[in-house]
Amino acid sequence: MTSKSIDKVLIANRGEIACRIIRTARQLGIRTVAVYSDADAAALHVEMADEAVAIGPPPPQQSYLNIERIVAAAKRTAADAVHPGYGFLSENAAFAQDCTEAGLIFIGPSAAAIDAMGSKSAAKAIMEKAAVPVVPGYHGDNQSEKHLQKEADRIGYPLLIKATAGGGGKGMRLVEKSADFAAALAAAKRESKAAFNDDKVLLERYLTAPRHIEIQVFRDSAGNGVYLFERDCSVQRRHQKVLEEAPAPGMTEPRRQAMGKAALTAAAAIDYQGAGTVEFIVEDDEFYFMEMNTRLQVEHPVTEMITGIDLVEWQFRIASGEPLPLQQDDLHIRGHALEARLYAEDPAKDFLPCTGTLLHLRFPPDAMHGPTQDIKRHLYNRSPLEGEQAKQGRSPQLSGGGMPYQVRVDTGVRESDAVSVYYDPMITKLITWGTDRHTCLRGMAQALSDTRIVGLNNNLDFIKRMVVHPAFAKGGVDTGFIPRYSTDLLPQETAPPAEVFILAALHTLLSRRDAADPSPWSLSNNWQLNLPATESLSFTTATGETEVTVEQTRTGYRISRPAALEAQARLKGETTIAAELDGTKHNAEVIKTGNLLTVFHAGNRYELTPFSHEQSTEAEDTEGRLTAPMPGRIVAVLVKPGQSVTKGQPLLILEAMKMEHTLTAPKDATVKAILYKENQMPQEGTELITLV
Repeated sequence: MTSKSIDKVLIANRGEIACRIIRTARQLGIRTVAVYSDADAAALHVEMADEAVAIGPPPPQQSYLNIERIVAAAKRTAADAVHPGYGFLSENAAFAQDCTEAGLIFIGPSAAAIDAMGSKSAAKAIMEKAAVPVVPGYHGDNQSEKHLQKEADRIGYPLLIKATAGGGGKGMRLVEKSADFAAALAAAKRESKAAFNDDKVLLERYLTAPRHIEIQVFRDSAGNGVYLFERDCSVQRRHQKVLEEAPAPGMTEPRRQAMGKAALTAAAAIDYQGAGTVEFIVEDDEFYFMEMNTRLQVEHPVTEMITGIDLVEWQFRIASGEPLPLQQDDLHIRGHALEARLYAEDPAKDFLPCTGTLLHLRFPPDAMHGPTQDIKRHLYNRSPLEGEQAKQGRSPQLSGGGMPYQVRVDTGVRESDAVSVYYDPMITKLITWGTDRHTCLRGMAQALSDTRIVGLNNNLDFIKRMVVHPAFAKGGVDTGFIPRYSTDLLPQETAPPAEVFILAALHTLLSRRDAADPSPWSLSNNWQLNLPATESLSFTTATGETEVTVEQTRTGYRISRPAALEAQARLKGETTIAAELDGTKHNAEVIKTGNLLTVFHAGNRYELTPFSHEQSTEAEDTEGRLTAPMPGRIVAVLVKPGQSVTKGQPLLILEAMKMEHTLTAPKDATVKAILYKENQMPQEGTELITLV
């Protein structure tokens, strides 16, 4: 391939990956063009790019999946190249071909390579021919329900149904027994059709305690290839990754080399060029090819952090026709890295995605945003001896001194941005690098404690419980980690400590004082001339109501409920309070949004609602109503008016945020009325079915 300079690139994506690519392009002196839907007109990636082009309404099919509009935007802005990011059109062979035919450099593999790996079943056939081990299963063309049922019974249970064109857990179902196969097949095909416009599936033996380990590969136009080691992506929910790390815990050098060689064999089998990821399923002493992602991965930052290599920079260079910047012997693992995906979702409700506005958003104060020249120099300058020390569990001094861990944030949102129903609900990725795994995990726990997300449900607390869990700390990870330790990771609600209520009360009183006329005659509390100023404030949480009684004294405050103690307190800015409670100092951040107080204290988050007994205690009677938990599209109505249903019986399937959600009967009842039909789009809280 003849070397060709890239001076301007259009990024055919949105959110954090678009921002990530823009940062590297800027370091390379490449101008950037963003594309955006109507929902993203004010998005961060639009603000960061040199130019931005509107490409259509919010639904992806009319904007980010519209090949014609994106190619037209690239030509209109005189871009030299198109970077697809990941998701959307990143693994669409037709898109790669159209870009090439339009004279644009597609920063990724050829259309033929994408097509070869685009079907999981075809990919497995190619791998079998190349002598790359594959999971036993069925990946043939006969897609009749009868034939698939027969093949499933032959393979045995449990097994996985997987969309051949899929990824990200979409179109995937675990089947435990033969009687459940037909319903699971219908759901997988339906979801796959909606996500990829292709309902073809394959069947695989389900390994009971597998690990999900993937190998990052790069190949240039001359056919030279390297592998940049492995990532362990075993910790998943809904078949989607939430924690990824590199290197994989317990990985031996012989196994690493064997998997790296197999990954390069897989890439060579389709004459691959650029960045790719070969995913393997690993159990005991065996590893099997699962799929090849012909694009950059969401979790690529952990590879960058342990190698000091900017993978997007390599993508630009290889797409320009340059040879690989380094050879295999030049590559070394330095330290350990972990990535946590923070999602707008409710872990307590089976990780149901959430929509809403980010009313308050703060990241760790010393975090990098994307890869920087500083971290690359820092990693390149570390000696091989330090890497060996890290392998042995020791923490060497960093070159030039400094912290034993680094924090990186990859995000595409800011405070006041909205998480909409149209796109993936990921808020940000937190990445930590440490001199060893223990230091890396400790850094991640601190980074999570320093992150503030208020305004919608999220999985931050859930992720933190995983990171500090003893089994995870020991490296005992496989794809069953979350269900196995669900009791620990999703604990029952407990009342906040007394000091949290006291800090909330003191913050409320101090904020009220600062906002009001200082004259005692204007106070709205219980102040009376010549009498102590005493006030009681009540707060409700998921566990009940707590009253705080505060008396102002000459030297501070006297608390009589929920605990008897002396206090002094002052505000440090609008949201932060510094207090001394019976000689013990506390710092807390109290965020008020509407009638809710979110208190961050001692690394934990608590939600308190100020409560007045004058408020109505009547709750809405939701019995007999099945409501939409989020905006979405009705995929299927599974019952009819007059039908008797039992508690837990599926009633309706709602598609939202790229996933199907089955809504079930809250109790034994009879269906009185069905208020929505298939393909209609109810809003959150809308009644869907009336039950009696």
